[in-house]
Amino acid sequence: MKVVLVSTYDLGHQPFGLASPAAWLKKAGHEVTCADTAIGSLPSLPIREADLVAIWLPMHTATRLAVQVIEQIRLLNPAAHLCCYGLYAPMNAEYLRALGVRTILGGEFEQALLDLANGWNGPGALTQIAPVISLDRLQFIPPDRSGLPALSRYSKLRANGTPKRVGYTEASRGCKHLCRHCPVVPVYNGVFRVVQQDVVLEDIRRQVASGAEHITFGDPDFFNGPTHARRIVEALHAEFPAITYDVTIKIEHLLNRRDLLPVLRETGCLFVISAVESVEDEVLRKLDKGHTRADFIQAAGEFRSAGLTLAPTFIAFTPWTTRQGYCDLLGIIADLDLIESVSPIQLALRLLIPAGSRLLELEEIRQIAGPFDPAGLIHRWQHRDPEMDDLASRALKLVNGAQRQNRRRREIFRDLWRLAHDAPIYENFDLMPRATIPYMDEPWYC
Repeated sequence: MKVVLVSTYDLGHQPFGLASPAAWLKKAGHEVTCADTAIGSLPSLPIREADLVAIWLPMHTATRLAVQVIEQIRLLNPAAHLCCYGLYAPMNAEYLRALGVRTILGGEFEQALLDLANGWNGPGALTQIAPVISLDRLQFIPPDRSGLPALSRYSKLRANGTPKRVGYTEASRGCKHLCRHCPVVPVYNGVFRVVQQDVVLEDIRRQVASGAEHITFGDPDFFNGPTHARRIVEALHAEFPAITYDVTIKIEHLLNRRDLLPVLRETGCLFVISAVESVEDEVLRKLDKGHTRADFIQAAGEFRSAGLTLAPTFIAFTPWTTRQGYCDLLGIIADLDLIESVSPIQLALRLLIPAGSRLLELEEIRQIAGPFDPAGLIHRWQHRDPEMDDLASRALKLVNGAQRQNRRRREIFRDLWRLAHDAPIYENFDLMPRATIPYMDEPWYC
C-alpha cells in the first residue's frame, strides 16, 4: 500500500509523529513517503499515487495549517483515504470529517495506523476500524527518519552565540495531571505511556550519527516517570557525554523531585521548560496547575542554586488578567533575572479554549465563551474589560514584528514593559548577556 505521512508544523523539530509510524508501516511492507510542509511543499506525485494520506496534528497551529493541506490533497487525489492523527485530531473530529477526513486517531496511534493500512483491499476499501482514542500500551520500535528533511534544516539551539544541530525524541506520552487548559487532557485524561528505554536511546543514537549535537525531549512532562527519565539521561550521558539536552517538567515536579536537579545538570541538561502560565494564585487555581506563585519563585531559586537554566512559559492573557496583573508578571520575570530565559511570544499569548477543554467546566468561562468556531478551532472569548483585549492585541503585534526584525529579547521586553505601564522605563534591568542563555531559535509555541 502507498502511504503519505504529512506534518504541517511541529515547533521547528523533525517530526517524531512521522518518523515513528513510518517505521511501523515500512516494517510491514508498506511504501511510505514523509512530507513536512513546514520545510517544503506538498509532494504532488506521491499524493496522487497514495492510497492513504495521514496528517499529523500535534497542536493548534498544525491543525489550522492542515485545513489548507487537506484541500490540496483532495484536489490532487480525491480517491485517497484521509486520516488525521495526534492530540488535535479527536478534539476536532466533527470539523475534520466535514472536510473529508475519514479516519480520526488520537492517543497511541502507531498500531491503529498500521491496522488501517493493513486493511487496504483496493481503492475506497479503507474504513476506520480502531477507536478514535486508543491508550493501549505499545511496544515501540526505533523511528525511521530516512524520509524526512535533514536535521540541519530545522531549528537550532543557540548557546554562547553558537548554533547547534538539534534532534528530537519522546520518552513518554500523555500526562498524569489534568490542567484545565492543556490539550493533552481531553485525549489522555490523566494517563501517560512510556516509550521503552532501548527505543529512545536507539533513536537518539541514530540522530547523533546524523549530526545532532543536542536533543529535545518532547514529553509533556519528563518527570511523570522520574525513574524512567533518570535512567534515560544517565545512559545518554554515558554514551554521548558531549550531547546536551532539554526537557519539559512541571513546577510541582521540580520541587517534589529537587533531588534530581543535580542529575539533570550532571548529565548535560541545558535548560528545563516549565509551564508556569501565571503568577497569580487565583488564576493558577482556576487552571488547576498544581503550583502557586511562591512555588514558582522557589523553583527559580532552586535552579539558580543547582546551576541550571529555567525557561518558563506563560499564558499572559486570560479572562482574569488585569493590567496590574500583567505588569506584575513582567515585574517578577525581571526580579528573578529571567528576562533572557523567556521567549517573547510567551508574554503575548492568549488563552485558547479548544473543543473538549476542561476550561468549559467553569461557569465563568461558559458565560464568556462563544460557540465553537471551526475555522479558528477554538471557542472565542472576549475579556470583560475591552482595554485588556486591546493590550493583548498590541502585545502580540509588537512581539511578532520584533521577532521578524530579529530583535533581542531584552529589547522586546523593554517595549512590552513600556506598553503595559504606558510610561517611560525607569527600572535599570541588570541583564545577563544574551549569548549566555541557551535557547531554541524557533519563535512560536502552540
